[in-house]
Amino acid sequence: MTTQADLGIDLDVRDAAAVAERRDELVAAVRDHAGQIAYQLARLQGGDYGRETLSTPGGEWTVKHEAGELEFLLFSPKSGSDTYVVSTKQPPEPAALATALDDYAAFVAAWNDHVDSLSGVLDGVSAEFPEPATTEGVVAERDRVLDEIRDTCAVIAGEIHRYEGDDYGTFTTRVEGDRWELKYDEGAVSYLRIGGSGGLYLLSQYGAPSAADVREYADRFRGFVEAYNEFVDELESDLERIAV
Repeated sequence: MTTQADLGIDLDVRDAAAVAERRDELVAAVRDHAGQIAYQLARLQGGDYGRETLSTPGGEWTVKHEAGELEFLLFSPKSGSDTYVVSTKQPPEPAALATALDDYAAFVAAWNDHVDSLSGVLDGVSAEFPEPATTEGVVAERDRVLDEIRDTCAVIAGEIHRYEGDDYGTFTTRVEGDRWELKYDEGAVSYLRIGGSGGLYLLSQYGAPSAADVREYADRFRGFVEAYNEFVDELESDLERIAV
């Protein structure tokens, strides 16, 4: 078996454990200290995620938090490579850490200056606001008109269902160039839509349209009913006409 002595190698290899241990101690201390800044930053920004970059004589520091916990602390010197002083990945190189820590106090001072610059920014801002107007009257009028439209459509849906004999179906027509479609489900109104698949739902199983849309199409609904009555007149059946 060939040994180091046989090869003529008699060199000491320094143990890096002490350096690595000291590096880890410093990183842990910075993590704890900068974690306070991350927590304060989260409170200041008010979000689950955030970051802030601050300038110092030696470069720029970026602190990033997630839910108030420090995610990373990055030092970008004016010359040289960036150093993640604290991160979720590998620890920094000892020399790079030493360079960053020379500027760390300036970073903390920059953070304090940043906070001080915001002190009093909300002084004199009034928390007295005008009373918001209620939509109760508008909604009541919208619902009143929609209820009338729905009642009329229920009659049409019932008559078409009785005539066609299918549980599901539609009655479609054109009013002033727009396509109107009334869909029924076992004689009950499913929806009333204007303008095709991407159009406006005047009636649906979901939310009501805006009052402005109801105002725009309520008068045109008369034309829809007239078109239905013309459809009835063309059939040799006993479908019920609707008075307009």
